[in-house]
Amino acid sequence: MELIPIGEAARRLGVSTSALRYYDERGLVPPAERSHGHRRYGPDELRRLAFIQIMQRLGLNLDTAAAVLDEPGEQWRQTVREQIEKLEELIRRAQDAQLFLQHALMCPTEHPTRECTYMTEALDRMVGGTSFEQLIAEHAEHLSAP
Repeated sequence: MELIPIGEAARRLGVSTSALRYYDERGLVPPAERSHGHRRYGPDELRRLAFIQIMQRLGLNLDTAAAVLDEPGEQWRQTVREQIEKLEELIRRAQDAQLFLQHALMCPTEHPTRECTYMTEALDRMVGGTSFEQLIAEHAEHLSAP
């Protein structure tokens, strides 16, 4: 494959040329060559750019992408492990939010925060000092009970 100009690389990957310039400035994906001030990309650079696009579409940060692309094996693996831990926490919080909202939907009253006995008791307990984490744990138990 021959080298392609920045505009073509951007088009193929569905990004702006300014994004490719930014990746170059950060040292993530320097072009294969510069000819008369124009950036040109080859297959290796396009793969790196595609990897960055995947990471970003998944909501992962550029530091994690940079680690996988350039750090030695154990370093990038540690970075990825840390990112997985963050994702597991995010998933847990999203599941908690889902449970909380499901309870609100299941409440037969018009206004759950004012009329639903279970919800008002939980809110009053939080005002009284019960931690958010404890309330969520109890809420999950309540929803999973037969």
